[in-house]
Amino acid sequence: MNRKVRLEDGKQMEKIKVGIIGTGFIGPTHIEAIRRLGFVEVVALAETSQVQAEQKAEELGIPKAYGDYREMLRDSEIQVVHNCTPNHVHFAINKEIILAGKHVVSEKPLAMNSEQSAELLELAKKQGVVHGVNFNYRQHASVQNLRAKIANGDLGKVNLVHGSYLQDWLLYETDFNWRLAPEVGGKSRAVADIGSHWCDTVQFVTGKKIVEVFADLATVIPVRKKAKGNVATFSSQTAEDVEYEDVPINTEDYASVLVRFEDGSRGVFTVSQVSAGRKNRLSFEIDGSKSSAYWNQEEPEKLWMGHRDKPNEILLADPALFAPEARSAIHHPGGHNEGWPDALKNMMLNYYSFIRDRKDPLKDQSNFATFEDGHISMAITDAILESHEQQKWVKVQVKKEVLV
Repeated sequence: MNRKVRLEDGKQMEKIKVGIIGTGFIGPTHIEAIRRLGFVEVVALAETSQVQAEQKAEELGIPKAYGDYREMLRDSEIQVVHNCTPNHVHFAINKEIILAGKHVVSEKPLAMNSEQSAELLELAKKQGVVHGVNFNYRQHASVQNLRAKIANGDLGKVNLVHGSYLQDWLLYETDFNWRLAPEVGGKSRAVADIGSHWCDTVQFVTGKKIVEVFADLATVIPVRKKAKGNVATFSSQTAEDVEYEDVPINTEDYASVLVRFEDGSRGVFTVSQVSAGRKNRLSFEIDGSKSSAYWNQEEPEKLWMGHRDKPNEILLADPALFAPEARSAIHHPGGHNEGWPDALKNMMLNYYSFIRDRKDPLKDQSNFATFEDGHISMAITDAILESHEQQKWVKVQVKKEVLV
């Protein structure tokens, strides 16, 4: 197997070696995105048993299989580890990855609360590892272009931000997944799972931080029917001939949250996992003093631009029409639509280019979401839960000393 890549100057370099922990829904998507880069190689994976690890490694064409991720962390060949496990073990595994001296990419949420996420950020900085969180929606080409347009003043002063993130995969009472259990998924579900993506994306696009929230959460289906056998996430399996048990649900299916940004601008968003027909619809509108912009992840190649004194526009993703700052995010000519897998590839490209170019995580600006963004996200989720419980505005408590 050729494990070297040729650089522009003709020299060769060893491919960056990667290990993956967890191969449920998201792990294989990380692997696919990494393989598209060319200069990175997935050499190992870890699962909860040796049998499962070997089976997955064979299916995915990965040479090494570990039934215990700690053994993989002792593999000196591996430089980077991806944490694609369920939420409740993110903190512990991320911490062990960092202490093993490996660079780390974590799925969100980074931890179970903002105290843990602050600890991870502080530790990652102390150890000098490159740390990333998979907030991939900011990596969509049209989102990158919109960020550039806002920074360049095309929309004027941003006054309002509003939108939603809607899904239907938990619409029926027979829909069940590990994310529904607080001890595994965390105290928040819809907000932590998809609301975190909405908040990260709009903060990235506007360049403004959310500093205060007022939240209303609801469990639309308070008792669900859990299949006694295993059913995969986003599975098409029918309910016929399946035995169920009733399980009380204590996490939210729905939330609406008023937000205030650091400059005084306002916003609101709704998240739902029980909205029929909405498969993965992250959408937002930015209303500025000159014009507005609207983007919807289910149609990622389109950016709607709204005007008062001239016809509205639909800007299709096309590198020839993009701001110079955003052209590196789009890889095909106009009309060759790029979507969710391409945004994930952009995340991996930016992260691994940072490592390849030997940039310093303490000094150099990154163009991917870091543990700092993961900590801010956890602080927002904590504030949303507190706001709902107390039914009042709550400030987002970010541990600023770890951000410096």
